Amino acid sequence: MQTLSENACFGGVQGVYRHASQATGTDMTFGLFLPAEAKDGPVPVLWYLSGLTCTHENAMVKAGAQGWAAEQGIALVFPDTSPRGEGVADDAAYDLGQGAGFYVNATQAPWAPHFRMWDYVADDLPGLLFNEFALDADRQAITGHSMGGHGALTLAMGLPGRFRSVSAFAPICNPTGADWGRKQLGAYLGDDESTWARHDASLMMRAVGLDIPLLCDTGTKDQFLDNLRPETLAHAVMTRRAQATLRLQPGYDHSYFFVSTFMEDHVTFHAEALYS
Repeated sequence: MQTLSENACFGGVQGVYRHASQATGTDMTFGLFLPAEAKDGPVPVLWYLSGLTCTHENAMVKAGAQGWAAEQGIALVFPDTSPRGEGVADDAAYDLGQGAGFYVNATQAPWAPHFRMWDYVADDLPGLLFNEFALDADRQAITGHSMGGHGALTLAMGLPGRFRSVSAFAPICNPTGADWGRKQLGAYLGDDESTWARHDASLMMRAVGLDIPLLCDTGTKDQFLDNLRPETLAHAVMTRRAQATLRLQPGYDHSYFFVSTFMEDHVTFHAEALYS
């Protein structure tokens, strides 16, 4: 692992690191905020998964999460959204290829060799983090924005027992039924739509439910509502009678102004679960 930068931040340290990933077969970069409490022993962890076109850096500098995490003594992990580098497949479109990994393990050419973002977030990066830093693997929570909200929801349901809580900002709730989803799942996983279901939060909610608290915020002025399809997740939550708070925030769009506005709510929500 290579340390790219470390900066004092709200009494703790905001670091950026690079490592060789076994999952993607590439070097991967991630951000990690450690609160002051990490000097004395392992602290709880909140994962933040970012959206289309983002790197590890977007949420790290725009979401305003470190101050609230420092108040709660919680670490923040900011993974990248895809493999990158020479020899890694890409596409001219912003919503496919590098910056658009969709948190799946690709099975189709040319994506399969490197686009294994499910394994990266579920196994590879945690293996490094809990070995190298003062983090408590028994107290993890997960959140994300847009494509990252999709990833947070599907990982929480696909890895039962891993996380104590899950939240999402404007998640892609039903990718099998939206342009943000059908294109990417078809490209990465192939034409057999039965393989797509485990990467659709609404279908997963109907199939397996969720036994941890869920908080989800979406803006009523979000310019991508037709691709997010929040109503499908709401219906699935009601069908399963899951423990969830789903909110439509009047006047807010898809931007990091929206995310930063409600970040305190989300960090507080996760802190209650992580310290319970």
